[in-house]
Amino acid sequence: MRKDIADVALADRVFAPHYARPLIHGCTAAATPMRAAPGHGATAVSELLKGEGFAVIDSSGDWAWGYSLHDGYVGYVAIDALGLALEPTHIVSQPAALVFAAPDIKSPVVEWLPMGARLAVTGEDGRFLAVANGFVHQRHVAPLGEAAPDYVEVATRLTGTPYRWGGRSGDGIDCSGLVQLALAFAGIAAPRDSDQQAAALGEALAEGSTLRRGDFVFLPGHVGMMADDTHLLHANAHWMRVVTEPLQDVLARQPEGKDITALRRLG
Repeated sequence: MRKDIADVALADRVFAPHYARPLIHGCTAAATPMRAAPGHGATAVSELLKGEGFAVIDSSGDWAWGYSLHDGYVGYVAIDALGLALEPTHIVSQPAALVFAAPDIKSPVVEWLPMGARLAVTGEDGRFLAVANGFVHQRHVAPLGEAAPDYVEVATRLTGTPYRWGGRSGDGIDCSGLVQLALAFAGIAAPRDSDQQAAALGEALAEGSTLRRGDFVFLPGHVGMMADDTHLLHANAHWMRVVTEPLQDVLARQPEGKDITALRRLG
């Protein structure tokens, strides 16, 4: 909700001058920022990837305001990045995927898609899958809904990906975006922000617990996952990329008093 309008689904809980029924759109750009305000200079609060759904509550000028369907996150999206909702069948499972003009690696590349983008496959041609505007190699995608057995391994694929505030793709990613994206591949829905994840993911561990692969470590405004019992895998603004490093090195960089705020473990 905003001060002037709210989703009609909230009419029994909040007051607003106007209510609107969401219009469902799909992201047609490879990736587009969700912003805190309607303007290209506004802070990016999250990111919408190709094939993901977006519920439009209001639109004005070049901007639509609403929420992403995969996690309910609210923000503004450029209207030219939205179109008809897609019924995807596959998801880009590598840091990037190329869409070729023909089922041939020597053919021109017509689109570059980041990890997490969703596609509707319409047919097969050898090792290539046909999509709306060309062909993608089968090694670059996975069937949607096919759960990855190890979300840490998924996150590791993005090692070296640039850190980008609000990012949640192979184009650039922030700490909570890495956690959310990796868990999504494992079939686990996670909130968007690190404070929400600290409250919702798995079960709390006591301070001083022995950590293991897959545990989540929360610091003020930050989250990472344990790659093993001593190393943290995280997207961070210190190295400005996704890295795995000793947890003790991460803790040593923290300002005094900015210690671990939570430890969580999935069952």
